[in-house]
Amino acid sequence: MKDDISAYARQGFGTDLPLAAPFGLLIVDFVNGFADPNRFGGGNIAPAIAQTEALLAFAREHAFAIAHTRIVFADDDSDANVFCMKVPGMLTLKENDPASAIVPSLTPRAGEVVIRKTLPSAFHGTTLQAWLAQRGVQTLLIAGATTSGCVRASVVDAMSAGFRPLVVSDCCGDRAIGPHDANLFDMQQKYAAVMPYAEAVSQLSAHLDRHPAHA
Repeated sequence: MKDDISAYARQGFGTDLPLAAPFGLLIVDFVNGFADPNRFGGGNIAPAIAQTEALLAFAREHAFAIAHTRIVFADDDSDANVFCMKVPGMLTLKENDPASAIVPSLTPRAGEVVIRKTLPSAFHGTTLQAWLAQRGVQTLLIAGATTSGCVRASVVDAMSAGFRPLVVSDCCGDRAIGPHDANLFDMQQKYAAVMPYAEAVSQLSAHLDRHPAHA
């Protein structure tokens, strides 16, 4: 296993991804259903939500562009897709289902966009890319659930769209820790900067101090 991991560095993976302002924050699917271990939650999702409260406060203090996502299917199931064929319970997430509502501690404020989606990625088939581009975002902080699912899909699409993803590792959660850890490792090697909240805030604060025009 050690030799397998060493191949990443030998082949040039895991290069640092420098921060660049303006910054944005994407919070993926931190809704009641994913906070509930009897619905779609479990694992380390609850502590990730709690840590994201501090991240959201930091982003608001510094006027980052902030986006939230929800999974929302039509009441008549007319937009049912392959995702809900694989995970039929997703089709129960409707506009007025409390499970699809963003957790109260992360309630969006005026000026923060809420993206409704029916697929794992926050970008696919939504207006998120244009919304972020209009605000000039270069580095996109990403938190949410699940690390191995909708977070990862959103990170890959963010990178593909030209944004620099910064995955805040302890602000992401999964219903099992193995997939969480493996996907953080893989994203750091290929697609994103990955660091815990304390390190992310330290680096962001230092960058904003050096470039106050972006504060």
